[in-house]
Amino acid sequence: MYTAIDKKGKIPAYMQLYMALRDKITEGAFPYGTKLPSKRALAKDCGVSVATAEHAYALLCDEDYCEMRERSGCYVRYSKAKSFPSFGEIINEKEVTPLDIKFTDIPFSAVSKRMRKVLLDYGERILLKSPNNGAYELREAICHYLFRSRNIKVTPGQVVIGSGAEYLYGICIQMLGTNRKVALENPSYEKIREVYGANGAQCEMLDMDKEGIKLKALKKCEASILHVTPFHSYPSLITASLQRRLEYLRWARERGAFIIEDDYASEFLLTGTAPQTLFSLSGQENVIYINTFSKTIAPSLRAGYMLLPEKLLPLYEERIGFYSCSVPMLEQYFITDWINSGDFERNINRKRHKGTSKKS
Repeated sequence: MYTAIDKKGKIPAYMQLYMALRDKITEGAFPYGTKLPSKRALAKDCGVSVATAEHAYALLCDEDYCEMRERSGCYVRYSKAKSFPSFGEIINEKEVTPLDIKFTDIPFSAVSKRMRKVLLDYGERILLKSPNNGAYELREAICHYLFRSRNIKVTPGQVVIGSGAEYLYGICIQMLGTNRKVALENPSYEKIREVYGANGAQCEMLDMDKEGIKLKALKKCEASILHVTPFHSYPSLITASLQRRLEYLRWARERGAFIIEDDYASEFLLTGTAPQTLFSLSGQENVIYINTFSKTIAPSLRAGYMLLPEKLLPLYEERIGFYSCSVPMLEQYFITDWINSGDFERNINRKRHKGTSKKS
């Protein structure tokens, strides 16, 4: 769970961590009954000591936000009925790789067990047509996950579900305009250029250095859309520096351009803390965020999602809101249950730890 801690600030680290956790609990990122990360995992992700994490948890328990269960961990006691509404109450819509995943890394027995559970729990609902932007339950689960793990705060209305990254690339360019020029990293994943080209867009390739796209190339380009993979770009394996990411945002802001952030791999970075996304750094002004579940769950699961800035929602509805969701409801409910159960994050953590041990 990523939380930025200002170690030079006047507020003690344990208090910063306590306040961040409290806010995420009251705003619905950790619903009632959720198990919080272990003290060691929290300390590692936030770059603090285990004692600091333990102190933050103790304060949460003292104020009845959480409870410690012997030999089990820290669990949320706070209920939304006590105070703030959850995302689901705010928007009433329920009515309507740095690491290569191998099949041996996917707990098939757990997947099959959860799939059977979903069939029993949801029953005939899996046969219904999905809302055009995806099942509300899945979009809400993604919001909670992103808030607690990446510090990205969005509402379910900003989430669009689609069958993988390539499908979402096409949705993006159709929404923003197929007559635009798109700047891409050179080299980059070949299908990105092919998808944009198939939709009538012109692509401009920008050379890279060890920190990301070269600033000289970025400033000289004529594009009004920048498609980047800031973390472990394929096939160069370059991760853009924070300073270079800020330059991307400056370029977009000054030019009135949009950035499509392709974040397929950052959850598996082995640095201990999840890096800040362009989407979160931008204040959600002009960045569209795309991620998929093919790396984090299974390659055969053709499901992904994109996050839209609120100002783009009317444009989305006007130009492409009529598209039906291309992911079956069974898969959507399965991913929902996988995220809400905690198995999604536990599987990511296992993969991280496995990669760390190999590296050492």
